[in-house]
Amino acid sequence: MPQIFPKALNPIARAIILGLPLIAGSTGVGLAAFFRSSYATGMNETVAQPVAFSHGHHVGQLGIDCRYCHTTVESSHFANVPPTKTCMNCHQQIWQGADMLEPVRNSYKTNRPIEWARVNNLPHYAYFNHSIHVAKGVGCVSCHGQMDQGNLATQSATLLMEWCIACHRAPEKNLRPRSEVTSMTWHPSKGAMNPKTGEPYPTNQKELGALLKVDNKIRDPVTLTNCSMCHR
Repeated sequence: MPQIFPKALNPIARAIILGLPLIAGSTGVGLAAFFRSSYATGMNETVAQPVAFSHGHHVGQLGIDCRYCHTTVESSHFANVPPTKTCMNCHQQIWQGADMLEPVRNSYKTNRPIEWARVNNLPHYAYFNHSIHVAKGVGCVSCHGQMDQGNLATQSATLLMEWCIACHRAPEKNLRPRSEVTSMTWHPSKGAMNPKTGEPYPTNQKELGALLKVDNKIRDPVTLTNCSMCHR
């Protein structure tokens, strides 16, 4: 049988055979990097809002507790956006004539809620319950980042399933006393009192997390990573 391809094509054939795995591998790595990038996940992206509300000012400078505005985090699966009345509790007295607060004043006068843009968007098939995380001692900062240091709210994590599972496999890394859940500045080294025993908690995260995992009756990693925990 006569040779179909000339010998001159042999180097090209070798290059193709050797190159295909490299191309396939680099493509996979590139897609994985893109899937986790801020462009795909929305992490650190600033979302335009009808009012330029600064968490850095209200939380970091004024020291307002998260629960003053997000009143349902301890009792509901969602963290509510505060009604305009909450804003006006202060702004009827201060900054009454500020131009940037005109949407707030108009909302209060017309009794129409401000249409805030959602920052953290979970897929519709993923179930997340704020109240259970707060009850178990997971700090706001673990998921939302240092809200006291920024202005407009941004999504501080990828919100990918692998990010959630990493915490569910080792929740003790993110546990803190319930009294410190909303604190943006607390650290184990600052200490806290155990309300059950009246003794101070350990001042390093490894020991503290192990103790709180038992005290707060947090389930084992196998149960916490079961598909039905988040996909219901």
